[in-house]
Amino acid sequence: MAVVLDLLNKDQRPRHPEKAHRPDQPVQQRKPEWIRVKAPGSPKWAETNRIVRENKLVTVCEEAGCPNIGECWEKKHATFMIMGDTCTRACAFCNVKTGMPQALDPNEPESVAKAVEKLGLEHVVITSVDRDDLADGGAQHFADVIHAIRARSPKTTIEILTPDFLRKPGALEIVVAAKPDVFNHNLETVPSKYLKVRPGARYFHSIRLLQQVKELDRTIFTKSGIMVGLGEERNEVLQLMDDLRSADVDFMTIGQYLQPTKKHHQVIRFVTPDEFKAYETTAYAKGFLLVSSTPLTRSSHHAGEDFAKLKAARLTKLG
Repeated sequence: MAVVLDLLNKDQRPRHPEKAHRPDQPVQQRKPEWIRVKAPGSPKWAETNRIVRENKLVTVCEEAGCPNIGECWEKKHATFMIMGDTCTRACAFCNVKTGMPQALDPNEPESVAKAVEKLGLEHVVITSVDRDDLADGGAQHFADVIHAIRARSPKTTIEILTPDFLRKPGALEIVVAAKPDVFNHNLETVPSKYLKVRPGARYFHSIRLLQQVKELDRTIFTKSGIMVGLGEERNEVLQLMDDLRSADVDFMTIGQYLQPTKKHHQVIRFVTPDEFKAYETTAYAKGFLLVSSTPLTRSSHHAGEDFAKLKAARLTKLG
């Protein structure tokens, strides 16, 4: 179904025009106690907010409505979202805007690097919207951001959370050649849910991308995450773990899906903390170097601390 966009009154456009034709989904029931977090607003949070605004940057913390923004910004941790705030895909779980993005900002790599320097970050996470409109899916822009950060903050370790680049030839090689310390690409959900939850992607393409990172550079840590509570079965999650291990992925994250609006996929259920702990135990048994599995786990939550744990786990494994 076509969606007509009112360009004359674009400020009044809905945030998700591409989802306007979808039937309303039941809004999630009251969140259980283990999901609730404090509202942001501390002085350190305000300082992080100021630096983000001054450098005209976009953060996934805000765009995706992350529940951990108060905690992370209090610690002056922010996940920068590059290549704009508008995605070319319309995943049913995601709160980021969808539409035709603007041209890339050639000054963005330097702006991100300045913000990293001002915040004094020891570890930074860079993610992006999907840019299927670009010839390389935005791969060179990712590389430019990595190089700019290295130039200004050579001691800062860099983690990237990338799209699949629509399998565009040479794109992955460009990003890997820039040598991020951690390469994260999220599967998001189990294969049976892709048609409804992540229709623009293909499960085994994502598995193959993660596998190729290791083939290109074994020194880079690989990472992937999923949301639960979308109606998946436990045995499907366990099979997904096996698929990630077959691709030699080092780090897995598992968190609770939360419904952004009534136009997004509904929460089928809230997974209990005990179930998350059971997933963690099983994942470690399957050979992951590190596992984060809690209701509030998100890809970049505690990323700096987790990177230190990853390095230690690799050293232990190597003996």
